[in-house]
Amino acid sequence: MNVIITGSSGMVGKGVLLESIEDSRIHKILLINRSKTDVKSSKITEILLSNFKEIDSLKDQFKDYNACFHCMGISSSGVSEEKYFDLTFNVSKAIAQSMFSANPNMVFNYVSGSGTDSTEKGNSMWARVKGKTENMILNMGFKDAYAFRPGGILPLKGIKSKTNLYNYIYIITKPLFPLLKLMKSITTTTDLGKAMINSCFHTQSLKHLEGKNINELARINIQQEYK
Repeated sequence: MNVIITGSSGMVGKGVLLESIEDSRIHKILLINRSKTDVKSSKITEILLSNFKEIDSLKDQFKDYNACFHCMGISSSGVSEEKYFDLTFNVSKAIAQSMFSANPNMVFNYVSGSGTDSTEKGNSMWARVKGKTENMILNMGFKDAYAFRPGGILPLKGIKSKTNLYNYIYIITKPLFPLLKLMKSITTTTDLGKAMINSCFHTQSLKHLEGKNINELARINIQQEYK
């Protein structure tokens, strides 16, 4: 299987990238980023794109890929609704439409968030925008599509957040990671990556995957090995 990953220079995207490199089922990885990643692998081809609304210019390169893991996004903190909508919904729409045009038989996975509002009518701005984005992707017509809604995400394998405050929080809470992993709502960058990959091989009836669902999906292969 060949996969496309957006946002692999961020914490979530890098976690998905590392699992994709380690998984023998994945042969080629196309990275589309605004800034260059520091990860090296013979599987990787990387394209730098400053304006993702122009992604359609690259669509001829997407036809041989089986899945897209859309991991890029921004925090809503201190951002106007207009800007957040543009960088979340409009950018995601451009990416999804380009991927669908190139290969509708893709599996398209979108990293959303716990608390997202599928009705698009709630009081929380970010939740409405994320909900509208999820609905657009899930209804695009892909072979399969999922909205991943992690709550807390613990970074593993040396991964760091681009947000200094988050890194500080992760440092002081690291001794608690073993306990936090026991919480159903908490996932890790490793399990999120494994779940993304497994969704391409094990069709799920649920299309909105919360932390508990993500962790269960990440462990499918392990469970099957011991049956």
